[in-house]
Amino acid sequence: MIPAMRAVVVTRFGGPEVLEVRDEPESVVGPDDLLVAPDAIGVNYRDIYEREGRYGGEAPLVNGVEGAGTVLAGAREGERVAWLAAPGSYAERVRVPAGRAVPVPGEVSTETAAAALLQGVTAHYLATTVHPVQAGETVLIHAAAGGVGLLLTQMAKKFGARVIATTSGGVKAELAHEAGADEVIGYEGFGERVGELTGREGVAAAYDGVGQATFDESLASVRTRGTMVLFGAASGPVPPFDPMRLEREGSLFLTRPGLRDYSSDRQELLARAADVFSWVADGSLEVRIGGRYPLAEARRAHEDLAARKTTGKLLLVP
Repeated sequence: MIPAMRAVVVTRFGGPEVLEVRDEPESVVGPDDLLVAPDAIGVNYRDIYEREGRYGGEAPLVNGVEGAGTVLAGAREGERVAWLAAPGSYAERVRVPAGRAVPVPGEVSTETAAAALLQGVTAHYLATTVHPVQAGETVLIHAAAGGVGLLLTQMAKKFGARVIATTSGGVKAELAHEAGADEVIGYEGFGERVGELTGREGVAAAYDGVGQATFDESLASVRTRGTMVLFGAASGPVPPFDPMRLEREGSLFLTRPGLRDYSSDRQELLARAADVFSWVADGSLEVRIGGRYPLAEARRAHEDLAARKTTGKLLLVP
């Protein structure tokens, strides 16, 4: 008989109300898999997109892809590992492909690893590969008090850039400043403010995970031959637009990068994770855990994240 476990199931595609905590059969692991007991599970916007059905597939399904914990069965039994691409991670036990499991160094707690890996690797490829941040240039980072935003701001500063950050103000603005942002501004009229702060030159890159609500002004904030990096859609998807606009606004580059394509090779994944964990260990990268929720309160975690009430990283704790 297959053991049962508690898991958070997307019963049908829709709002937070479709999430249900119930007993599910434990995943059957193959020779190339690990069975892991997570100590912490990451909550991400991609989980909301999955719940809404934006990724296709069929419901019911167990939500989530990220976490960290101890291997119960498989070739690395007893080891602490983290992962960022194991479907069905909102559960008491998770089947993780061995090739996607990253070792957690002794200097990093399992909880911190769960909070740092997916968003840390995302910030890493945004700042080092999608648009390699250069010392002395100015970049715009939206939602700078969010999970990716705080890490991306710290990395951009680590590489010597000037950072203009947007937040909704209050505590979020304070957190962005603490992360190293040189200028913290609000969303209303941010394009005009960026123009003022850059002497009308614009930024070398705009990192935009907000999407629909900020896209137009973000594009207008980029300097000639600069890069518009659209990596999320927290406010909704960006409507189609005429590519000639990129030429008219300064021969701009537009990219919509995804984690899958910047971590598909195991060596690339390990190299990015090693950088993130080493920076966490030496104190040059601070990971803020903005909320911990019991597995049974996954619905509330989704609601809080979608309402942009949170800062830093949200975790489910089984």
